[in-house]
Amino acid sequence: MPTAKTLNELFYATLQDIYHGEKQILKALPRMAKNATTPELKKAFQLHVEQTEGQIERLQQVFEMLDKSARGKTCEAVEGLVEEGKEVMSETEPGEVMDAGLIAAAQAVEHYEIARYGTLCAWAEQLGMPEAAKLLKQTLKEEKDTDALLTKVAMSGVNKKAA
Repeated sequence: MPTAKTLNELFYATLQDIYHGEKQILKALPRMAKNATTPELKKAFQLHVEQTEGQIERLQQVFEMLDKSARGKTCEAVEGLVEEGKEVMSETEPGEVMDAGLIAAAQAVEHYEIARYGTLCAWAEQLGMPEAAKLLKQTLKEEKDTDALLTKVAMSGVNKKAA
């Protein structure tokens, strides 16, 4: 968690953290889609590329509301989670087992994002920024929907075939 003296500072620092994280995720998703063998998983990753681009745009809008430039600060958590996804792709045979691993790696990222966006929504409301909260809630909903979609793909056959 970034160091800050006020909730405003903490909000801004956390925005920088997740902004950097989203950019890392945007770089990783096309490779994950390319390595996925299950059509539904490939499609889910491709959809999330589009969503992530929109999420970055919404974060840029929140930065503008704060009269700050949209700049990221290294998000070591997402970098580590993305690295885990790369390990799955380099150390697992292509097929359902790799797909199961990719789903697990992607859901770890989603859960981190859900935690971050949930916190940012609460802070935006506390700080009297309803427009920022609205944008952040939209992203939070997308992250939860993506997590649910990944669970559906896993449970609809990937995990069973991987076993």
